[in-house]
Amino acid sequence: MPSLPEPPKKLSPQIFLSAGEASGEHYGAQIIAEMRVRIPGMTCFGLGGTEMEAAGLERIVRAEDVAVMGITEVVRHMPHIYAEYRRLVASIKARRPDIAVLIDFPDVNFRLAKVLKRLGIPVVYFVSPQLWAWKRSRLRWVQQRISRMLVIFPFEERFYRARGVEAEFVGHPLATLPLPMQTREEFAAQYGLDPAKQWIALLPGSRRKEVHLNLPEMVQAAAQLREEQSYEVLLPVASTVGMEFVRTALQEFGAVDSITLVDDARAAMHHARASIVASGTATVQAAVIGNPFVVVYRVSPLTFRLAKRLVRYPVEIPAPLDEVGNLPIAMVNLIAGRRIVPELLQERFTAVNLVAALRPLLEDGPARETMIAELAEVRGSLMLSAGSSPICRVCDTVQSLLG
Repeated sequence: MPSLPEPPKKLSPQIFLSAGEASGEHYGAQIIAEMRVRIPGMTCFGLGGTEMEAAGLERIVRAEDVAVMGITEVVRHMPHIYAEYRRLVASIKARRPDIAVLIDFPDVNFRLAKVLKRLGIPVVYFVSPQLWAWKRSRLRWVQQRISRMLVIFPFEERFYRARGVEAEFVGHPLATLPLPMQTREEFAAQYGLDPAKQWIALLPGSRRKEVHLNLPEMVQAAAQLREEQSYEVLLPVASTVGMEFVRTALQEFGAVDSITLVDDARAAMHHARASIVASGTATVQAAVIGNPFVVVYRVSPLTFRLAKRLVRYPVEIPAPLDEVGNLPIAMVNLIAGRRIVPELLQERFTAVNLVAALRPLLEDGPARETMIAELAEVRGSLMLSAGSSPICRVCDTVQSLLG
């Protein structure tokens, strides 16, 4: 069998990066910017979006060309996705980077890690996929292909190390963000709100299907609370959903005039009295900001039944069942190791239950004070005591493996 050709000699380090989703792409851009300060002559290439390209990535494949959602979309785009994947593999073999940084996006990145491992290229994986909850069979891929697993939740380090993986908790990027600078009065003026009133924030999700399933009960609960007291209701709209889509949905409920659409979720939660948040990254944002909230979520009955059968947490994650036998799903509760935030899932996610869970958090009293204190503990657990940022810790690891 003929041997592979020798790679061209490099005058400066080359880093291969791969990030296919919005949050990972944002982290990738920060990593590139920091590494270019540390090693001015280095070059970066791989898979990423426009933000990574602006930071200095030579894009072999564009993230927007491969980040499709849903089974039908994946099947329909499979030939194109596979062709783009082969382009990435060809670039790796031709250029032989000194190191690779893979960010989340497991369906592509675990396969790239196999190629990189065979070529003897160190692989740093940042932001672990949630294989500790399901798809546990992928653990062997981490054990076989990943040089360092850099995780953003404390329990993930314990999980991986107990299974022979060299893992390090580097802190959560959201925990190091400063609080929004805009004052309550400035925010009110921007969106035509009354700063003298209390505000409730609704976060139904970052995908249109999530909004479709979660928003109706949220709107009903908000209407009931507005009848009890003169609250104003904010609805931050994710860029992946779109203002017009949400405005049309609110018109169907007759609520378009009673809810104010905004484009900054962090500022909305910072200034709101309390929030209703669909399970996902927004629950971590709410915890870091310290905004009391209730977690909700609804999927199809079949999906929920399958999830209940497939999701199993390891011993590193205390996960007490609720009164109807559901495991916790909110990341803030998994981090805390106990239920500090109410979760209303599936049939328990009703406007009546939502009002009952949210009302104590809107009023001054023990429930509100206790949750604020417990959210502060969660935020503290997501930060490193040394004060180093997660991005800097990732870059420290990259530099150490570069030698």
